[in-house]
Amino acid sequence: MSDEERPDGPERAEEPVQEPVQELTGRQRLVAGLWPPRVTRAQLTVAVLLFVLGLGLAIQVRSTSDNSALRGARQEDLVRILDELDDRTQRLEDEKQRLAAQRTELENSSDQAEEARKQTVEKERQLGVLAGTVAAHGPGITLTVHDPGDGVKADMLLDALQELRAAGAEAIEVNGVRVVANTYFSGEGGHVAVDGRKITEPYVFKVIGKPQDLEPALNIPGGVVQTLEKEQATVRVARADDIVVDALRRAEQPDYARSSSP
Repeated sequence: MSDEERPDGPERAEEPVQEPVQELTGRQRLVAGLWPPRVTRAQLTVAVLLFVLGLGLAIQVRSTSDNSALRGARQEDLVRILDELDDRTQRLEDEKQRLAAQRTELENSSDQAEEARKQTVEKERQLGVLAGTVAAHGPGITLTVHDPGDGVKADMLLDALQELRAAGAEAIEVNGVRVVANTYFSGEGGHVAVDGRKITEPYVFKVIGKPQDLEPALNIPGGVVQTLEKEQATVRVARADDIVVDALRRAEQPDYARSSSP
């Protein structure tokens, strides 16, 4: 007798129950195929190109619409629009020329003002050199007079000064005293004074000017050098490329004279 026929035999194992497979509808399959989206690089490129193409078409259509408005305008309207454009162009051109003229005027004014300022500064420097209120330097000579016997008088030194001025001296200093237009010499040999300031030998003239003119003017026959040497003085004239005249005079305010410039 088999196990199945035995009432006390082992129970037979139950087979698993398979649930029926639910078929998807066509709409569900469509949704499953479209979501989540699977975008490839080629598809993205095509989408961008289509967007750009659409944007260009839209701009073209708008431009065409604008031009069509002008095409539909009357001849009188078109003439008026052209006249307005011409007037606007002319106004802009006039404004451009006006601004260009202002710029040129400002540039010229600035240049003139700067040039005037430079000339004023240069003129002030030149007058300061002549007045002795500013230091000066340049080529020139040094005239040194040794007078151990006190034979050199004030008029002899004045003659030397006048000879130097006539030869083109531009700045002169004598023993630390700046020579100006009203400078004078006084006193006898051994007691010479310049503008009231006593000086002692050796008498040293520092002179700025053209050395080729200054030195011959002192050495002419019967001139300054020979006159001083007759008084047993020793005279030496030395050229130099750079003579420094730094003795200064105080600028004096005139008592009565006033400028006539407005």
